[in-house]
Amino acid sequence: MRTGLLDCIPESAQPKVEILLAKDNLVVKVKSERKTKHGDYRALPNGKHQITVNSNLNKYRFLITLIHEIAHFEAYKNYGRSIKPHGKEWKMTFQHLMLPFIRPEVFPMELLPLLAKHFKNPKASSDTDTQLALALKRFDEPNDKTYVFEVPLGHNFMLYNGRVFKKGDKRRKRIECIEVKTGRLYLFNPNAEVELIDEK
Repeated sequence: MRTGLLDCIPESAQPKVEILLAKDNLVVKVKSERKTKHGDYRALPNGKHQITVNSNLNKYRFLITLIHEIAHFEAYKNYGRSIKPHGKEWKMTFQHLMLPFIRPEVFPMELLPLLAKHFKNPKASSDTDTQLALALKRFDEPNDKTYVFEVPLGHNFMLYNGRVFKKGDKRRKRIECIEVKTGRLYLFNPNAEVELIDEK
């Protein structure tokens, strides 16, 4: 299992990751794609701790997601269960664990300044850092998806679950979109992946 997991990350990161994973009661599983998250962490009733990461992530995003979830495990272990999931204890732990990987032998040069900026104050999801998320997506396998920011103003698009929205104006960081069926307003990340609906 460990071998398959290590194949999902950059080769030069594998020795350090092996050390991080050599923890008692830590179980890591590679899962098929989940649309709403890249990975997760939870304490199991039997005393073990489980991390899952989506199998469809490119090796750089997989590594970031894996370290993100290991940081949850480490933060809860060191600070207790009462801390906020993405509070200061998790942020400090994530920064500390990620720092040894932010180097040119692990990540492409074009990602390093974006990673350095992101990890000054890591967010609950790297997807909320639009610049970093778009840079990471350049390493994904080609697909037919469109990003919300690419959808023309006033055009309709569809989510993976079939819900249809009309693109509206951009706020400071998010884009206003109206759900066609209900008329309700939602705010989207500019780099959310959607399917453009042909306007006849």
